[in-house]
This record gives sequence, structure tokens and C-alpha cells, in this order.
Amino acid sequence: MKKVLFGLSGFIGLVIVILAVMIAWPMYEPDPDQTIELIPAERLAEVRPNSYFTARDGAELPLRVYPAEENELALILLHGGGGYGIYMHEIASFLSAESVASVYVPDVRGHGETPGRRGDINYVNQLEDDLADLIAHVGDQNPQAKIVVAGHSAGGGLAIRLASGEQDMGVDGYLLLAPFLDKDAPTIRENFGGYSHVRLPRIIALNILNNFGFTALDGLEVVYFNRPQLYRTDYHTLSWSWRMAQGFGPRNYEKDLAEIDKPMLLVVGEQDDTFYAEEFPAVMEEYASHAEVVIIPGLNHVEDILRDENAIQLYADWLRNL
Repeated sequence: MKKVLFGLSGFIGLVIVILAVMIAWPMYEPDPDQTIELIPAERLAEVRPNSYFTARDGAELPLRVYPAEENELALILLHGGGGYGIYMHEIASFLSAESVASVYVPDVRGHGETPGRRGDINYVNQLEDDLADLIAHVGDQNPQAKIVVAGHSAGGGLAIRLASGEQDMGVDGYLLLAPFLDKDAPTIRENFGGYSHVRLPRIIALNILNNFGFTALDGLEVVYFNRPQLYRTDYHTLSWSWRMAQGFGPRNYEKDLAEIDKPMLLVVGEQDDTFYAEEFPAVMEEYASHAEVVIIPGLNHVEDILRDENAIQLYADWLRNL
């Protein structure tokens, strides 16, 4: 019996050592010249949050509101990883000015000018809960309007996560702009084209610990964004905790997509430098065949898909026809 206990304690000790090594495994410094094409900081419009909404934990989260004269459609626009709501200014201002929709652009918790703990959240599903609270806020302000949730990159992944969740939010459609599906999806380029780098050993170790109910280390950083100084402001988020990385995307993209029964448009640029654009049609055909998929020639992941006039007009036309 003593030998068994001794052997078991030795095995547990070995596992603890291995997990500790995996958690402490160093992260290499990414090459700043090997990143996707981003928007230079000097070209970002200075549009500060002009409103807020109250989340269920009492936090007042920042919001940019672009009202439209017609109030038949309300659009929530979610930014991607490391960014903040300012990136959606061109899309939001156009859709508002053309009376396509009143547009609501949050700085996702952990991002932007008032992030709380930058790059971190309190629990894995908190972003989903925040988004549900924002949808309720928008619905209260626009009681007769249809509500559409749109997201770019990781923001698209968050929209998919929300759409497949259990919270009944009354969303009428989803607009996915080059959405993140999963790190193992066929759409993903290696290291997201050089923009995102992960501490994979640490992620594996934390996944194991969470399976045993140990969550004390979930605030450790696991994702790092390769954003050179030229493309950086004081409000960018340069890393994510394990909690944030888990919560800012689908739980299981195949299952999540299959559960979405609302109208959905997925748009990606043919020259997307983070994802393989040509892989999206097959994925959507298999798991969400009702979705419309458009690949726009010549457009990349950030600069074009968020600012190209023809792309934005495509979004407007789809929203008008919803």
C-alpha cells in the first residue's frame, strides 16, 4: 500500500512539474516585419465613445453610437482582437448617414480607452454576457427595430459564440467580416499571418488545469498581438489572458455554426492575410448552408474589409434586404 501511495504521489509530483514547465515556457519575440497589413495609428479617426451601457455586473462599458434618421434597423459592430471600436468608424458612419441602420460600436471589455483590466475578463463567458446586455440595451432604445450583430475577425467569432448560446436575445441576423472560427479551423493561416502568437504549452497546461476545476491561473497571458509601434495607440491591447482567449470566439465552430438559423452574410477578402479566404465557402456549406458567403477580389483582412467603399456598400445592401 505504501508503495502504491509513494508511486501515486511521485506521479502527481511529476505531472505538477510538467505543467509548471509548460506554464513557464518562454514566448519568443515576434518579428515586427512579419505581420499583416494594419492601419497606421495616425490614420485612425479620433472618435471617442459618446455613450455607455450597463452590464449585469454593474460595469458601465463604453459605446460609440451612430444614430440614423430611420429607426427600422439597429446594428451592433464588434471589433477584433487587440483593437477597439474606432476601427468601425467608416462602416458605422456610412450606414448611419445613409439611414441604413443606427449603429452601436462597443469597446469590448478589456479593450479600448477604459478597459478595466486590459486583455482580461473575470470569467470565460463574460464577453457573451456583456453582448447580451448590450443587445437588451439597444432593444430598449429601438423597440420596433430589427437587431443585427456584426463582427470583424475575433469579433465575428464572438458573434458566432453569442448566436449559438442559450440566451434568448431576439437577434434578427448576423454579418460576419472575415470571422475567426478556431485556431484549428482550415481557414487559419499560421500565426494568423504573423499578427497573433500563442503560448501553446501554457494554453495546454491551463486547459488541463481547468478540466480539473483549477482556475486560479486563468488570468495568465497566452495570446500576443504583433502590432509594431507605427500601428499602435495607447488604447490597443497587446495580449490576452487565457480567459479572454477562450471567451472571444466560438466554443466549437462546427457545432456553433450549425445552430444558427438566422440570416447570415459572411464576407472575406480574397487576399486576406490572416485567414485562407478560399476555405470559408466549404466550411459554411457544411455547417451553415443557409449563409451567404462573398469573397471580394483584392481585399485584405483589416485595411480593405473595413474601409473599402464597395465592401461597405455590399454590407449596406444586405442589411437593407434583410
